[in-house]
Amino acid sequence: QVQLVESGGGLVQPGGSLRLSCAASGSIFRIVDMGWFRQAPGKERELVATYNSGGARNYVDSVKGRFTISRDNAKNTVDLQMNSPKHDDTDVYYCNNRVYTDHQNWGDYWGPGTQVTVSS
Repeated sequence: QVQLVESGGGLVQPGGSLRLSCAASGSIFRIVDMGWFRQAPGKERELVATYNSGGARNYVDSVKGRFTISRDNAKNTVDLQMNSPKHDDTDVYYCNNRVYTDHQNWGDYWGPGTQVTVSS
């Protein structure tokens, strides 16, 4: 099994910053893709940012220029730096990794989520 745990969530002011971190553990052969999603009650889950194994990073338009995704392959972590967060960024944020557990078998794994609240 593979487990993901998010940390760093909490309350942040609109002019502040917040850094989310996700740590993967378990039967990891290699991690291919890493990403962050978010979801509000009654809303569709939204892809926020992805970082693939080739170094390509993608962001949803609403966070471009404000959020930065990074990964540390040696530590099996992926972070999301949130600068100048807005009220609309208030959501539960979920970490997602595509993980090979051996040379042939892989799966998509999710963390339990961490709450981010943007309020003055």
